[in-house]
Amino acid sequence: MALTFPFKVAAARGPANPTRQFVILAEVGNMDDYLNLFEDHGYGGTGLAWREHIETIIEEYQPSLLDHLEFDETENVFLAYADSLAAVRQFMDWVLPYFGNVGKLKKYLSQTDPSNFFK
Repeated sequence: MALTFPFKVAAARGPANPTRQFVILAEVGNMDDYLNLFEDHGYGGTGLAWREHIETIIEEYQPSLLDHLEFDETENVFLAYADSLAAVRQFMDWVLPYFGNVGKLKKYLSQTDPSNFFK
């Protein structure tokens, strides 16, 4: 798979649930540049904040993809499970244009309104 930064992708371990074939992970607690950028725009920068923004992006452009993802984030980790490699690829196709680097994320966050999000 092509570059996926800031996300890591892996096949799920062990006898996986059919909806949890792949793991999409970002260790947001270790990404100071991303955290600072979220905070500069009025967001927490936690795994939940990432989830809210990612869900919003997917819901706007490819809502049916949400049927193939299951989110399970924590304070310091964004975590999503995908039911297929095709779902992982679609996730990357829609999310990386916004989260692929700090510059892209800054542009996206500058166009959002913190009052529309919880975190």
